[in-house]
Amino acid sequence: MDGSGKTLVSVVVPAFNRVEYIRETVESVLSQDYPRVELIVVDDGSTDGTYEILLEYAEKGDLKLLTHPNRANRGQSVALNRALENASGELIAILDSDDIFLPGKLRAQVDYLQAHPEVGLVYGMGEAVDEKGRWLYNIHSPNHIEPNDPNTVLLDCYFSLPVNALVRRSIYEQVGGFEEGFRAAQDHDMLIRIAEKTRFAFIPVKVFQYRRHGDSISHKGLRKRWENGFEILRRAQARYSYNTSTIRKRRALLNYRMAQVCWRENRSFAAIGHLLRSGALDPVRALKVLTGKEKVR
Repeated sequence: MDGSGKTLVSVVVPAFNRVEYIRETVESVLSQDYPRVELIVVDDGSTDGTYEILLEYAEKGDLKLLTHPNRANRGQSVALNRALENASGELIAILDSDDIFLPGKLRAQVDYLQAHPEVGLVYGMGEAVDEKGRWLYNIHSPNHIEPNDPNTVLLDCYFSLPVNALVRRSIYEQVGGFEEGFRAAQDHDMLIRIAEKTRFAFIPVKVFQYRRHGDSISHKGLRKRWENGFEILRRAQARYSYNTSTIRKRRALLNYRMAQVCWRENRSFAAIGHLLRSGALDPVRALKVLTGKEKVR
């Protein structure tokens, strides 16, 4: 790998109905100071004008635009796999279509991977912003320490694979594609599988903005996300030798999250059942939450 810019970075973006944000997202990639960037966007059947905006960029040669047959909507995992299949870069960065790469993001992460060949994934700091781009809170601090333990990644998805990380292409080739049966939590599933195969590294550089808004996938698909979480946990347990305590605590957290979903859906009986299971699996943490000593966001 050559830090002077000879290494090609493929930035892949799955896009679906993001007309309000897609220009800013694309421009955040095009304005990077790293010289060799291939931008691949898969439009996943947009109907709100997103596709037409992307087509403008594609016609100027700023990005490679892909679609599914008949411009169907097939979900983010399918879109990501399509992009990865068409990517030529040695390094891969994923960017959700409503998030932002901050200036210098790619150069800082490429430089790190060049200097540390034993590392397969590098991530940094960021900030959450609202739909208008107004700052909400910081994500990670300069004193954050990467534990390099798959147990920690399984238990607590403490950083985002999309928008934050830069990953060697060889790692994706080892772990396989995104699970196309998941329309939520596929990013956590992939991050777990990557953690089982390679070392992670953290750099104290602010590299992204994560946009929080009511129309985001993470906001709308909470039930499906936590239902998928149980299946992700089952697969992880079958695939890798995780600590028994990690499996138990993760199952407790999933039950707690499902209780929250059930409360929102006015399914109080089901919510109580999940809460009881959560408390039985991890009574120490349950007590901390009940007494206000810990908040689970």
